[in-house]
Amino acid sequence: MPIAQSQLEAILREGFPDAEIVIEDLAGDGDHYKARIVSTAFAGLPRVRQHQLVYAALKGKMGGELHALALETSTPA
Repeated sequence: MPIAQSQLEAILREGFPDAEIVIEDLAGDGDHYKARIVSTAFAGLPRVRQHQLVYAALKGKMGGELHALALETSTPA
C-alpha cells in the first residue's frame, strides 16, 4: 500500500523536527516523491551521510511502502 504524502511528511518531521520540509508527489501515485529537507542535523555531513539519516528516519519504509524518493538535503543558509 503506498504511503500518503502527509504521512511521509509526518515521518520526516518526527526525524527532523527543526527542518524545513517540502514534499512533492512526482507521479501522482503515492509511490514516487521528491523531498527537500533543510536541517541543522546535516551540518558538516557529506551528502551520502545526510541521505542515510533520511533513510534511517523512514524506518524501513523505503523500498516497501515507499518505492522512490528523490532527496535534496541541505543545512540552513
